[in-house]
Amino acid sequence: MTLNRLILIATTGSVALIAGALFFQSIGYAPCAMCHWQRWPHYTAIVIGIIALLLPQTIAKRVFAGLGALAALTTSGIGFFHAGVELKWWPGPQSCTGSGLGGLSGGDLLSMDGPRIIMCDQVSWAFMGISMAGWNAIISLFIAMIWLRAAIKGR
Repeated sequence: MTLNRLILIATTGSVALIAGALFFQSIGYAPCAMCHWQRWPHYTAIVIGIIALLLPQTIAKRVFAGLGALAALTTSGIGFFHAGVELKWWPGPQSCTGSGLGGLSGGDLLSMDGPRIIMCDQVSWAFMGISMAGWNAIISLFIAMIWLRAAIKGR
């Protein structure tokens, strides 16, 4: 498989995961803070992929493919951490889990005004027993492997 094809596949993978996240958000599954954290490395990988595809030199493309792998591994790591928080394997950030109120008063909690708090330790959707965070972690790990193949073996 050519270097450009590997980069295109990996970039498209991040585009697909972002599109899926935005689709779920559009139908009422509001993202928590950790969900947003998982999106940023995908946005970065998409930009990296576009730049890599535009570069004329193979060595530069391979360097950018390494950066793409790093971005995909980052979002995969955040996804695995988030899935672990959802499964109560470890505590999550106090600002978005049941372990803390983030400085809110009782009146804030009872108020109907203001932003809705989305808890990071609650699974809002799952398929085959795996949450969206878990699926992001798994799929992003495969995307990282494609990026790595481009960085190491792309010709």
